[in-house]
Amino acid sequence: MKKYLMSAGVFALSPIAHADLVNDSHANLGLRNFYFNNDFRDQAGSLGQSKTEEWAQAFVLDFKSGFTDGPIGVGLDALGLMGVTLDSGDGRHRGSSMIPDDGSGGAHQWSRLGLTPKLKVANTELRYGTLMPKLPVLTYNDGRLLPQTFEGAQLTSTDLDGLTLTGGRLNRATGRASSDRTGLAVAGGTRESDQFLFAGGDYRIGKQLTAQYYVANLEDYYTQHFVGLTHTLPLSEGQSLRTDLRYFRTVAEGANDSAAGRASGYRVGGYTEEGDGKIDNHTWSAALTYSVQGHALMAGYQQVSDGSNFVQPNQGSLSGKGAGGASVYLYTDRMLASFNRAGERTAFAQYSYDFAAAAVPGLKFSLMYLKGDDIRTTSGKDASEWERDVGLDYVVQDGALKGLGLAWRHGLLHSEIDPNQQQNRLIVSYTLALF
Repeated sequence: MKKYLMSAGVFALSPIAHADLVNDSHANLGLRNFYFNNDFRDQAGSLGQSKTEEWAQAFVLDFKSGFTDGPIGVGLDALGLMGVTLDSGDGRHRGSSMIPDDGSGGAHQWSRLGLTPKLKVANTELRYGTLMPKLPVLTYNDGRLLPQTFEGAQLTSTDLDGLTLTGGRLNRATGRASSDRTGLAVAGGTRESDQFLFAGGDYRIGKQLTAQYYVANLEDYYTQHFVGLTHTLPLSEGQSLRTDLRYFRTVAEGANDSAAGRASGYRVGGYTEEGDGKIDNHTWSAALTYSVQGHALMAGYQQVSDGSNFVQPNQGSLSGKGAGGASVYLYTDRMLASFNRAGERTAFAQYSYDFAAAAVPGLKFSLMYLKGDDIRTTSGKDASEWERDVGLDYVVQDGALKGLGLAWRHGLLHSEIDPNQQQNRLIVSYTLALF
């Protein structure tokens, strides 16, 4: 019989429980070298600067423990993040897109540590602390040197066959180029909320069909419902057709539902139907992906209603925190734009190829084009935008450099709303298993 010992107020685990906690633990050191170049072309913007060019190195220590033995397993995860600036100067630093701003330019280094205690009963796990959720109603951003993180609790259960249930409460976020935690907001909001509640599930219906439903509430801003359906149809050996349908309904809640609350800063930016910053949005999309022998061709369409922009948590309007950089669960959330403005209708297509089909494993290529029209503006004139993105990735498959990743990202945006931009990212990454 396994025993727990209590002595002088100190809790000690039995040797077997301790072995499960330690032996199932593992730690990795992730290294990411990131060169970022964003050319605003002929529009310097309000900062009077037409170009951002920065280079930095990331160190990510990711420790995940096992669980103690017994009906209730206990464990602890830890995430250590540090960024070191290699080159950012001579007027090439702008805001906190990748490197935090220290008041006189780019910070030399920044870091943060997150601890996450966890409990497990059967196939249900509760985590409390630093989280990086990847859900339809909230997706952390990892588009720069360090990832965005959130603070709070998340419960995940897979006890029922084919059903994954998720729920939780978050109250803080730390931006990808920051060490400071903030409350939560939406793009355009200047007041912080301290509660984001979410719940939902993914249900596999057979091998090819998955249905999703989630609901989320950002206190004093909005309530959002999501329904999703994905289906993969095998056509023949090496061929398939995947269908992905998504629908969001987002309505004002709390302070955003009152004129006084919106006037105090609980508002959404951009066009709103009454010009008052109230959240009211329907967004739906459909995408089809045909895959055959390494080739994949995806085409889709997305429509955002006229009431307001599509929203999910975004800290970019909170001043002085370096909290910018958020993701939304849309196919159109790309390198330079998200195509989620009020009234926007977007057609998009992507071609990708996995060179493993041509006997070159580890090499992948992608090309995507998006065109958005009918964007509502406060001037009353509809606007449009388009973006083209190219991606090339290679992971060394063997030899002394096995696992070394090389990536190039190139994006070009022409917009009647934002400055025209051309962006390049060069990324070298490697993960070292410590134990």
